[in-house]
Amino acid sequence: MNIKQLKYFLVVAEERQITSAAKKLYIAQPPLSYQLKQLEKEVGTQLFVRNAHGIELTEEGKIFQKYAEKIVNLSLAATSQIHQIKEGELGKIRIGVISSCGGVVPNKQFKQLINYYPSVSFEIHEANTFGIVEQLQDGILDLGIVRTPFNLEGLNSKDFYQEHMVAVANNDFLQENEIDHLSQLENKPLILYRRFQEIFNRSFRHQEIRPFYAVICDDARTAIHWADEGLGVALVPESIAHTYGKSKIIPIKHEHWITHLNLVWRKDRQVTPLMDKIIEMF
Repeated sequence: MNIKQLKYFLVVAEERQITSAAKKLYIAQPPLSYQLKQLEKEVGTQLFVRNAHGIELTEEGKIFQKYAEKIVNLSLAATSQIHQIKEGELGKIRIGVISSCGGVVPNKQFKQLINYYPSVSFEIHEANTFGIVEQLQDGILDLGIVRTPFNLEGLNSKDFYQEHMVAVANNDFLQENEIDHLSQLENKPLILYRRFQEIFNRSFRHQEIRPFYAVICDDARTAIHWADEGLGVALVPESIAHTYGKSKIIPIKHEHWITHLNLVWRKDRQVTPLMDKIIEMF
């Protein structure tokens, strides 16, 4: 028994004539009759009886018709889903995101992808950059959104967003509307997102400034919250400041205080059609 025989059976059951069924199937009558006989031999019973008007289903044939319809429909559904997966229109992506990308991701391209392919789903894992890279290496994630700097070893990456660092503070600490020189941050209680400590220290050393780190934390949202509560000046990426900050956001004009968001995936990982769609999307 095969799907082709079941399809032939269903057409004959609908047409109730071998001649018209053969025309609809674009085959000759003898091969169609042969396939039906083979099907009856396989199930071990007669499925059709001839009468003056053509052919009718036996009682066994009527029961078999219901199962044949289910099997053919399941076959069509399976073929359709496999095609969708092959084309990247169906499936689940496990993607890791950092908290500090909240002002940038999800973007309009994600919304368009969901609109075009509503059967695509996302499993989101939140961690810092190092955690996401580790989960990629362990095979837990398909893709990751991380922030520079990070170790690129074993990873492909796509740079898709660049932004400056800003200061988040109330007027008790900073009255300026713009920071043109890092000396303006000297003697201020700085709230440091640990991710950028080395970059900040390098710049301060270069300008012979000794910073005062009042708070050091591992999440940009925490740094912003403490600044909003009046504990100091948070130094964070601009997008996350605008997303979560309630205090004044002050641009910092320093050429080295720039960070990038990257989409990353393992070099040795086979890129699925759905992954490829998302990579292209960025």
